[in-house]
Formats: sequence, structure tokens, C-alpha cells
Amino acid sequence: MVTAMQERVIEFVKESLNASQVAVDEQLQALWGAQGFLLRLSTDVPGHETVIVKCIAPRSDSSHPRGWNTSRSFQRKTHSYEVECHWYEHFAQRCTPGCKVPQLLGIQREEHGSLILLEDLATEYPVLRNRLMVSEVAVCLRWLAEFHALFLDDAGEGLWSQGCYWHLETRPDEWQAMAEGPLKQAASWLDERLQKARFRTLVHGDAKVANFCFSDDMASVSAVDFQYVGKGCGMSDVVYLLGSCLSEADCRQHEQALLDSYFLHLSVCLPTSASAVEAEWRSLFAIAWADFHRFLMGWMPEHDKINPYTETLVGQALALSSSSSND
Repeated sequence: MVTAMQERVIEFVKESLNASQVAVDEQLQALWGAQGFLLRLSTDVPGHETVIVKCIAPRSDSSHPRGWNTSRSFQRKTHSYEVECHWYEHFAQRCTPGCKVPQLLGIQREEHGSLILLEDLATEYPVLRNRLMVSEVAVCLRWLAEFHALFLDDAGEGLWSQGCYWHLETRPDEWQAMAEGPLKQAASWLDERLQKARFRTLVHGDAKVANFCFSDDMASVSAVDFQYVGKGCGMSDVVYLLGSCLSEADCRQHEQALLDSYFLHLSVCLPTSASAVEAEWRSLFAIAWADFHRFLMGWMPEHDKINPYTETLVGQALALSSSSSND
């Protein structure tokens, strides 16, 4: 049976595509914290035989697996969906094939949410992964490099003034929950170093491997989920990607090769300024990872992304913080 919500979605798709026949094929997944869901629908429109609708309905009473269902958390999520709508309306069309994103086909804002109609990536990018081999990471690093190069120095008007879902300003509760120690004390310094980078770009803000869709041959990729896109340092996306898809051993063993791969792609996209950007951003790699580690230590200190490798990077960042305070 088609629900009232699905009927609204069907009418929205018909109006957006001038379609005669639209049907719900399946619900793909619920959004984080039960804030809505993704639907795949079939249509009679050539070129858009299937489409995706992101149905956003923020709820302040939704539960959180870690208990972080506060008013601040609800406000952050609500704003994140407003940002995503703005991204698709005003920025997504600027993306090149090298940093492919879904094409926006329609958008409808409602009193208690919104509907975003997107192309279905499943035809060209049907592969979803939770882990990658080291050799497979390059395609995602290439996507990030092209994205960061494209939006270098962009003001990001209407997006997050500071991208990434874990940045300190929006996570005071998690910071408060941290155990006392050097990392907690250095949190503001880490955040400031990233914010005051000379070279800033737009960051995806949630660049985990689960937010990339791969072609069958794993040679090309598209990214989805732009709720936390905004200004930042490209290293924030890189460290989050690597931590999401590789083992601790792979990260440790291949760190330099992975960074070399990213900066090689960046140099192709930024032939005149790549060396200066690379010099600064390489120096911020450990700081960006320590900044994410800071979030985890308050949010879920037993998380498996906290390991000896990440703690080594935190140590490097804290050493920089200490030397800076002594200058």
C-alpha cells in the first residue's frame, strides 16, 4: 500500500520531471537518527527511468545510538539539511566529471522538511563499499583532490562557515565529555590551526567511503551526502576517508604513498599553486587527524578508529601545539 508520504513524493516527481507514470520501487535506507529516508522510484521519463528522492523530515524526539539527542544536536541536523538543499541548488552544478555528484532534478521545501530529487547513480556507479584495499583508495583521493581544487578559496556562501560534522564549535557537548588531558586542552588550538589555514577550500565534510559510489571496474566514483559541506582544510576530508576505509596497519604503512597520490592529483588540478598548497596542507595532516580524534574521544572513546596509529598522529599534533605555545 502506498502511504500518504509516498503519494506526496510521487506527485512531486511527476511535477518535477513532467512524468505521467511514477511508482515507488523501494525504500533504500533511513536517514541518520530517523530524520527521513531515501526512496528509489521508477518513471516513464527517458534518461530518468529510476530516480532517488531524499525525504527529509527532522524530528526533535528522535533517538540517538549514543544518547546525543539534545536540542543542539537537533538544530545541527536541521541546519545540515538546509545546507544540503543549498548545495544542490547553487554549487553542485559546478562540479566536473572528475568530482561527480548526483544531478539535482527538483527540490521542494516544506514546513517540516524538504524533498530532494536526484539522478539515480546505480546505473553508472552501482558499487558500494565499507572497506577498500590500498590500491582502491586512489580513485577517492582523486575525487577529493579535484573537488578541493575546484572550490579552492571559494566563499561557500550559504554553506557551513566551517565544514565537517565534527568541528569544535558544533560539538561542545562532546568536548565537555572528554577526559581531562592534553588533547582536550589543545582542542581550540587544533581547531584554530585548521580554520586559519592560508589555503582553504570547500570540504565534503563527511567523506567516509560509504558516501562514495563506485563504477563496476572501481575506476571512477561519485560522492553523495552533502549535509556538512563548507569551508575548511582539504586534509579534514582526507583523514576521514582514510580512517573510514583502511585498517590501522594500512594507514601506518602507506600514509606517505596515499598522501603522495592525493597531492599528485591536486597538482594536476592546480598547476600554478599546488606546491604552496601541498606544503601547508601536509603540515596540517596530523592536526586534522587529531581534530577528528578529539571528537571521537568525547563521542565514543571506545571507537575502533582510536588506535595506536591515530594516537601517534595526536602526539605529533600535540608536540606542535606545545612548541607553538612556547614560542
